[in-house]
Amino acid sequence: MAPTVPPPRVPPSAERGGDAPGGPWGGWYERELGWATVGGSPVRLLTGLRFDALVVPAVAGHAALRRVGRTGPVALMGLRMSLLVAPGSAEELPGLLDWLEWGGVALALTGLGAGGRITAPPPPPGRPVEPGAATWLRPPGPSREQDEAPVLPAFSGFGSRGGDAPDLVRLVDAVATECHRARLTRARAGGFPDEPAAQPLAFS
Repeated sequence: MAPTVPPPRVPPSAERGGDAPGGPWGGWYERELGWATVGGSPVRLLTGLRFDALVVPAVAGHAALRRVGRTGPVALMGLRMSLLVAPGSAEELPGLLDWLEWGGVALALTGLGAGGRITAPPPPPGRPVEPGAATWLRPPGPSREQDEAPVLPAFSGFGSRGGDAPDLVRLVDAVATECHRARLTRARAGGFPDEPAAQPLAFS
Protein backbone atom coordinates (compact mmCIF):
# COMPACT_ATOMS: atom_id res chain seq x y z
CA MET A 1 0.00 0.00 0.00
CA ALA A 2 1.33 3.43 -0.94
CA PRO A 3 2.12 5.68 2.04
CA THR A 4 -0.38 8.40 2.81
CA VAL A 5 0.93 11.87 2.01
CA PRO A 6 0.03 14.29 4.81
CA PRO A 7 -1.61 17.59 3.85
CA PRO A 8 0.65 20.64 3.59
CA ARG A 9 1.39 22.19 6.98
CA VAL A 10 -0.13 25.64 7.30
CA PRO A 11 1.69 27.89 9.76
CA PRO A 12 -0.38 29.61 12.48
CA SER A 13 0.14 32.99 10.83
CA ALA A 14 -1.37 31.63 7.61
CA GLU A 15 -4.39 30.22 9.46
CA ARG A 16 -5.00 33.73 10.78
CA GLY A 17 -4.43 35.25 7.33
CA GLY A 18 -1.69 37.13 9.15
CA ASP A 19 1.48 39.01 8.44
CA ALA A 20 3.81 36.51 6.81
CA PRO A 21 6.34 38.06 4.37
CA GLY A 22 4.60 38.97 1.13
CA GLY A 23 1.23 39.58 2.82
CA PRO A 24 -1.35 37.16 4.23
CA TRP A 25 -0.39 33.59 3.27
CA GLY A 26 2.34 34.88 0.95
CA GLY A 27 5.14 33.23 2.88
CA TRP A 28 3.48 29.80 2.59
CA TYR A 29 3.11 30.01 -1.20
CA GLU A 30 6.68 31.19 -1.68
CA ARG A 31 8.20 28.66 0.71
CA GLU A 32 6.13 25.55 -0.11
CA LEU A 33 5.48 26.02 -3.84
CA GLY A 34 8.03 28.58 -5.02
CA TRP A 35 5.24 30.82 -6.32
CA ALA A 36 5.86 34.57 -6.49
CA THR A 37 3.38 36.73 -4.58
CA VAL A 38 2.44 40.38 -4.26
CA GLY A 39 1.73 41.55 -0.73
CA GLY A 40 -1.38 43.37 0.37
CA SER A 41 -4.84 42.39 1.38
CA PRO A 42 -5.63 40.08 -0.28
CA VAL A 43 -2.27 38.66 -1.32
CA ARG A 44 -2.02 37.84 -5.03
CA LEU A 45 -0.18 35.14 -6.99
CA LEU A 46 1.76 36.24 -10.05
CA THR A 47 1.02 34.43 -13.31
CA GLY A 48 3.45 33.87 -16.15
CA LEU A 49 6.23 32.50 -13.95
CA ARG A 50 5.37 29.10 -12.45
CA PHE A 51 1.93 28.96 -14.03
CA ASP A 52 -0.61 30.77 -16.22
CA ALA A 53 -4.34 30.83 -15.53
CA LEU A 54 -7.50 30.33 -17.55
CA VAL A 55 -10.22 32.48 -15.98
CA VAL A 56 -13.82 31.50 -16.78
CA PRO A 57 -17.34 31.88 -15.33
CA ALA A 58 -17.76 29.45 -12.46
CA VAL A 59 -20.79 27.75 -14.01
CA ALA A 60 -18.83 26.93 -17.17
CA GLY A 61 -15.78 25.92 -15.16
CA HIS A 62 -17.72 23.45 -13.00
CA ALA A 63 -19.24 21.86 -16.11
CA ALA A 64 -15.83 21.59 -17.79
CA LEU A 65 -14.27 19.98 -14.70
CA ARG A 66 -16.92 17.28 -14.76
CA ARG A 67 -15.92 16.50 -18.36
CA VAL A 68 -12.13 16.55 -18.21
CA GLY A 69 -11.48 15.00 -14.82
CA ARG A 70 -7.79 15.47 -14.11
CA THR A 71 -6.48 19.05 -14.13
CA GLY A 72 -4.01 21.23 -12.31
CA PRO A 73 -4.95 23.37 -9.29
CA VAL A 74 -8.29 25.17 -9.58
CA ALA A 75 -9.34 28.24 -7.55
CA LEU A 76 -12.80 29.76 -7.16
CA MET A 77 -13.59 33.36 -6.27
CA GLY A 78 -17.20 34.47 -6.41
CA LEU A 79 -18.57 33.82 -9.90
CA ARG A 80 -15.15 33.32 -11.52
CA MET A 81 -12.90 30.26 -11.65
CA SER A 82 -9.15 30.15 -12.32
CA LEU A 83 -7.66 26.97 -13.78
CA LEU A 84 -3.89 26.87 -13.44
CA VAL A 85 -2.03 25.73 -16.56
CA ALA A 86 1.59 25.52 -17.73
CA PRO A 87 3.51 28.79 -18.20
CA GLY A 88 3.17 30.11 -21.74
CA SER A 89 -0.34 28.71 -22.20
CA ALA A 90 -1.98 32.15 -22.09
CA GLU A 91 0.14 33.31 -25.01
CA GLU A 92 -0.86 30.22 -26.99
CA LEU A 93 -4.56 30.52 -26.14
CA PRO A 94 -5.77 32.60 -29.13
CA GLY A 95 -4.03 30.31 -31.63
CA LEU A 96 -5.26 27.22 -29.84
CA LEU A 97 -8.85 28.49 -29.91
CA ASP A 98 -8.50 29.16 -33.65
CA TRP A 99 -7.15 25.65 -34.21
CA LEU A 100 -10.08 24.22 -32.23
CA GLU A 101 -12.43 26.30 -34.43
CA TRP A 102 -13.48 28.60 -31.59
CA GLY A 103 -11.84 31.65 -33.16
CA GLY A 104 -14.25 34.56 -33.57
CA VAL A 105 -16.74 33.12 -31.07
CA ALA A 106 -17.44 35.38 -28.09
CA LEU A 107 -16.29 33.45 -25.03
CA ALA A 108 -15.92 34.59 -21.43
CA LEU A 109 -12.51 32.90 -21.37
CA THR A 110 -9.43 34.89 -20.45
CA GLY A 111 -5.79 33.82 -20.37
CA LEU A 112 -3.56 35.36 -17.70
CA GLY A 113 0.13 35.13 -18.43
CA ALA A 114 3.16 37.36 -17.82
CA GLY A 115 2.23 40.37 -15.71
CA GLY A 116 -1.10 38.94 -14.54
CA ARG A 117 -2.18 37.93 -11.07
CA ILE A 118 -4.91 36.06 -9.26
CA THR A 119 -6.14 36.39 -5.69
CA ALA A 120 -4.47 33.81 -3.44
CA PRO A 121 -6.93 31.56 -1.57
CA PRO A 122 -6.04 30.50 1.99
CA PRO A 123 -3.41 27.75 1.81
CA PRO A 124 -4.94 24.25 1.83
CA PRO A 125 -6.78 23.08 3.82
CA GLY A 126 -7.75 26.64 4.75
CA ARG A 127 -11.28 28.05 4.44
CA PRO A 128 -12.30 31.36 2.88
CA VAL A 129 -12.74 34.04 5.49
CA GLU A 130 -16.05 35.27 4.03
CA PRO A 131 -18.64 34.25 1.43
CA GLY A 132 -17.37 34.79 -2.11
CA ALA A 133 -13.73 34.91 -1.01
CA ALA A 134 -11.13 32.92 -2.92
CA THR A 135 -10.88 29.22 -2.15
CA TRP A 136 -9.19 26.15 -3.66
CA LEU A 137 -11.48 23.64 -5.40
CA ARG A 138 -8.46 21.53 -6.37
CA PRO A 139 -5.57 22.66 -4.18
CA PRO A 140 -1.89 22.61 -5.15
CA GLY A 141 0.47 20.21 -3.44
CA PRO A 142 3.87 21.19 -2.03
CA SER A 143 6.89 20.87 -4.30
CA ARG A 144 9.22 18.01 -3.40
CA GLU A 145 12.27 19.67 -4.94
CA GLN A 146 13.29 23.31 -5.16
CA ASP A 147 13.17 23.39 -8.96
CA GLU A 148 10.26 20.99 -9.40
CA ALA A 149 7.18 22.55 -10.99
CA PRO A 150 3.69 21.28 -10.21
CA VAL A 151 2.06 19.06 -12.81
CA LEU A 152 -0.05 21.50 -14.84
CA PRO A 153 -2.09 21.10 -18.04
CA ALA A 154 0.28 21.44 -20.99
CA PHE A 155 0.53 20.50 -24.65
CA SER A 156 1.07 16.73 -24.74
CA GLY A 157 4.74 15.91 -24.82
CA PHE A 158 5.78 19.56 -24.40
CA GLY A 159 7.05 20.39 -20.93
CA SER A 160 4.89 17.60 -19.55
CA ARG A 161 7.61 15.55 -17.83
CA GLY A 162 7.15 12.45 -19.94
CA GLY A 163 3.52 13.02 -20.85
CA ASP A 164 2.22 12.89 -17.25
CA ALA A 165 0.59 16.33 -17.37
CA PRO A 166 -3.13 16.81 -18.08
CA ASP A 167 -3.77 17.73 -21.70
CA LEU A 168 -4.13 21.47 -22.32
CA VAL A 169 -5.92 21.05 -25.65
CA ARG A 170 -8.64 18.89 -24.11
CA LEU A 171 -9.04 21.31 -21.19
CA VAL A 172 -9.32 24.41 -23.40
CA ASP A 173 -11.81 22.72 -25.73
CA ALA A 174 -14.00 21.65 -22.78
CA VAL A 175 -13.87 25.11 -21.19
CA ALA A 176 -14.66 26.86 -24.48
CA THR A 177 -17.59 24.49 -25.12
CA GLU A 178 -19.07 25.13 -21.68
CA CYS A 179 -18.55 28.90 -21.92
CA HIS A 180 -20.44 28.90 -25.24
CA ARG A 181 -23.17 26.64 -23.84
CA ALA A 182 -23.64 28.90 -20.80
CA ARG A 183 -23.86 31.93 -23.08
CA LEU A 184 -26.52 30.33 -25.26
CA THR A 185 -28.50 29.28 -22.19
CA ARG A 186 -28.48 32.82 -20.85
CA ALA A 187 -29.44 34.23 -24.24
CA ARG A 188 -32.44 31.88 -24.49
CA ALA A 189 -33.50 32.94 -21.00
CA GLY A 190 -33.40 36.60 -22.02
CA GLY A 191 -30.25 37.40 -20.04
CA PHE A 192 -27.26 39.34 -21.24
CA PRO A 193 -23.96 37.47 -21.36
CA ASP A 194 -21.11 39.17 -19.53
CA GLU A 195 -18.43 38.22 -22.05
CA PRO A 196 -16.80 40.74 -24.43
CA ALA A 197 -17.43 40.72 -28.15
CA ALA A 198 -14.00 39.31 -28.98
CA GLN A 199 -11.59 36.90 -27.34
CA PRO A 200 -9.00 38.88 -25.32
CA LEU A 201 -5.61 37.90 -24.00
CA ALA A 202 -5.34 39.58 -20.63
CA PHE A 203 -2.11 40.38 -18.82
CA SER A 204 -3.41 42.19 -15.73
